[in-house]
Amino acid sequence: LARAGRSLERRTKMAKLGAFKPIADFDWTWPKEIDRELIDEVFTLDFVSDAANIIIIGSNGTGKTMIAKNLAHQTILRGGSALFVTASALLNDLADQHSAAALTRRLRYYLQPQVLVIDELGYLATSGEHADLLFELITRRYQLKSTIITSNKPFTDWTTVFPNASCVVALVDRLIHKAEVITI
Repeated sequence: LARAGRSLERRTKMAKLGAFKPIADFDWTWPKEIDRELIDEVFTLDFVSDAANIIIIGSNGTGKTMIAKNLAHQTILRGGSALFVTASALLNDLADQHSAAALTRRLRYYLQPQVLVIDELGYLATSGEHADLLFELITRRYQLKSTIITSNKPFTDWTTVFPNASCVVALVDRLIHKAEVITI
């Protein structure tokens, strides 16, 4: 029992979730449109065993991050691993690797968790290099591990997030091939 407690504590610390409100406190009356049945379905966490992705799209303040953090937390409570990171922190971290070996090691870090939450994709325009790095990460996780992405931009606007990036269509294809898309 003590070992299980330490394991839970270690996985929770490694997930870097920070403070968040429990899903029980979600205000279902606030978003004008939300598919509560779909959200209840993803909280079964079947997507984790299926190595499927969850994409949550909506404007600011609609609860995207709260839902994503709760999904990661539930994964941890059920014995899995998760990692929460903002898109800008992730992409800057990968771009800061100055050798192929360093980049490979850093990609391996982001490949480890069963559920990787990439929060706030689309809030800041990024470079083509960032798009290529994200594509590389998503490709390596593809059909092996689950990725949750929150964004304030619909897929049709992702070319503005990654201007001049040729891989945007392929990136979106990989993400949504086996995914639930929740629009709030």
